[in-house]
Amino acid sequence: MDQRLLNKLITREKEGTLRSLSHFEGFTDFFSNDYLGLASVDSSTNLSHASTGSRLISGTSKIALNAEKELAEFFKSESALLFNSGYDANLGFFSSVPQRGDTIIYDELIHASVRDGIRLSFANQSSFSHNDAADLTKKIKSAKGTIYVAIEALYSMDGDLSPLRAIQKVCQENNAYLIVDEAHSVGVFGEDGRGFVAALELENKIFARLVTFGKAYGSHGAVIFGSEKLTQFLSNFSRSFIYTTALPDSTVNRNLSAVLTIDINDRRRKLQLNLAYFRKNFKHSGLLSEVNSPIQILQIGDVELTNAIANKLQKNKLAVKPIFSPTVALGQERLRLCFHTFNTFSEIDLLINYLH
Repeated sequence: MDQRLLNKLITREKEGTLRSLSHFEGFTDFFSNDYLGLASVDSSTNLSHASTGSRLISGTSKIALNAEKELAEFFKSESALLFNSGYDANLGFFSSVPQRGDTIIYDELIHASVRDGIRLSFANQSSFSHNDAADLTKKIKSAKGTIYVAIEALYSMDGDLSPLRAIQKVCQENNAYLIVDEAHSVGVFGEDGRGFVAALELENKIFARLVTFGKAYGSHGAVIFGSEKLTQFLSNFSRSFIYTTALPDSTVNRNLSAVLTIDINDRRRKLQLNLAYFRKNFKHSGLLSEVNSPIQILQIGDVELTNAIANKLQKNKLAVKPIFSPTVALGQERLRLCFHTFNTFSEIDLLINYLH
C-alpha cells in the first residue's frame, strides 16, 4: 500500500480515532437507527429477492410502480421515485439536478451523502451556519443562477431539528428550491410518521424530500418525493438510479408495509415515553439534542475520555458508539445515544448509572 495511505491509518491510531467494524450480539441496543423496532418484524413473503437489472432495463416491476404510487399518496406528494439507499438518492439528486452556473447552499452539518453529491455537481456551492436562517439569507443574496438549499429535518450527529418554517420562508421569498433530507425524522414525527415536513404541513412548499427506510422503518432503500417532472428528470439523468440494480420486490414490499404498519403510532408513543424517561432522569449540560429526538447526543469534547466512556459502556454490554472527527469537528467528540421502542426503563436506568 502507498505509504501516504498507511500514514493516514497510523495517524488515526495515534489519535485514538481509528475505526473498526464491530458486532454487539447480546448487548442492549443504544446505538442502532431502528428507533421503532421494525427491523425485527417478520416480513417473509414469496416475492423475489432478485430484481434482475436496473430500473430502466428489467428492474421495474408492478410491485415497484405500485409502491411508488402508494408512497406518494401517503406522503402527500405528486410523485415518488425509489432509490437503493439514502446515500444513492442524495448522490443522484445533487449530482444531476443543479446545473452548471447554479448554486447549492447547504447547512454546514449536512450529511456526507449530500456533500458527495455536491462534489460531483458542476454547480457552485457554499455552506451556511447550522440552522441559521439569517446566514442562509445572506448566502442566497450573493448566489448565482438557480438556487438549491439543502438541509436535514433532524440532524443525525446533533439530534436537533431544523428551524424548517423559517428556512422554508427564506427560500420562498428568494425563489430558492428547498430539499429536505428526512432520513431520521420520518416515522418519528408527523401524523402517522409522515415526517417533520408533514408535521408542519409544508409538503406542497418543498421542492424535494428524501425519505429512507433504513432508520425508523427498519429496512433498506430510500425514496425521493417531488413533482412528476422531477422524478422523470431523475430517472433520466441520475446516474446512481440509472446504473445500479434495482431493489428486489421483497424489499420494496417490506418498505411499503413498514410505512403503512397499523401499530406505528403505538410504537411512536412508546419511543417518546422512553425519551421522556431518559431526559427526566439524566441531567447533563453536554446533552445537545431535542428532548423528543430518538438521537440523544452527549458531547464530551475529548478523544481519550470519550473512548474511555464508550469502552466502559461496552464492557457492561451496552452498545454505544463514540463519534470523532471527521464526522464531527475536533473538540466536539461525543457519544451518540439512540433510543428505541424496545428499550426498557431498567435498561435506561443502567445506561444512566454508568454515564453518571
